[in-house]
Amino acid sequence: MANVTWRISKRKTRSRRAANNKLKNVNATDCPNCHEKKLPHRICPNCGHYDGKERIAKD
Repeated sequence: MANVTWRISKRKTRSRRAANNKLKNVNATDCPNCHEKKLPHRICPNCGHYDGKERIAKD
């Protein structure tokens, strides 16, 4: 016979759910234009390029 759900304490349930609440590593990639680290699928904060084109004019 299966265990009754109320026999599992709230602390046990919450600690099991909280086990996955950790920070994940960010995979930073190199910008093909200036070779600085940037987040994937984002405009490069250093040079302003994305997808081979200049999206933001930088000085």
